Amino acid sequence: MIAGTKTDVRMRIEEFGIVPAIRPALRSSAAEDARFAAETLNSVGIPIAEINMVVPGAIDVIFYLTSTYPDMVVGADVQDVATAVRCLDAGAKFLTSPGLLLDVMELAKDKDVVVFPGALTPTEVMAAWNAGADFVKVFPCSQVGGAGYIKALNGPLPHVRMIASGGVNQQTAMNFIVSGATALGIGAELVPQEALRFRREDQIRELARRFLGMVKDGRAQRMGKL
Repeated sequence: MIAGTKTDVRMRIEEFGIVPAIRPALRSSAAEDARFAAETLNSVGIPIAEINMVVPGAIDVIFYLTSTYPDMVVGADVQDVATAVRCLDAGAKFLTSPGLLLDVMELAKDKDVVVFPGALTPTEVMAAWNAGADFVKVFPCSQVGGAGYIKALNGPLPHVRMIASGGVNQQTAMNFIVSGATALGIGAELVPQEALRFRREDQIRELARRFLGMVKDGRAQRMGKL
């Protein structure tokens, strides 16, 4: 399946429930590390990759992945419009950011691509959603209550598709889903730096399987409580 329309991309993020935040350590092989991480995750069943712009050559990585793996949903974590434009030109299928950048959201709307800005407070979450966000990345979750905070937001805002990000690990992932998160943004807990450095595919594959299982089990438990 080729990642195509905005609806396709949104549905795939909802389906898998995991957005891997790929941010290798800053070293000479960082771009190669990012490609390795995305390719390994794709091979084990997570065809989604969020490439952080701190990676040297990040835009080239996006171009490589989207050209080589048209079935992947590759996106970019950006902090300004100019960079966002370059990422979209390279093939990025979604845009995200640590905070609420209305000009980036407007660009995404004009280009008809998925966007999920970062937000934290209820006011920011509502502002992001009302501005047209496809998802709202609640970041950083762990510092303000973790899964309990997602549950608190989900109470008055059940219509908002929230991606829990910041502090998602093997101990917290399932609870975030049970508490109402649509998906999880996971970084080093899914793609550890040592696994990148030493090219430990099996380690990343096992972590991917575990997190996919937690999303599945969390959704089943949540449905059982409804």
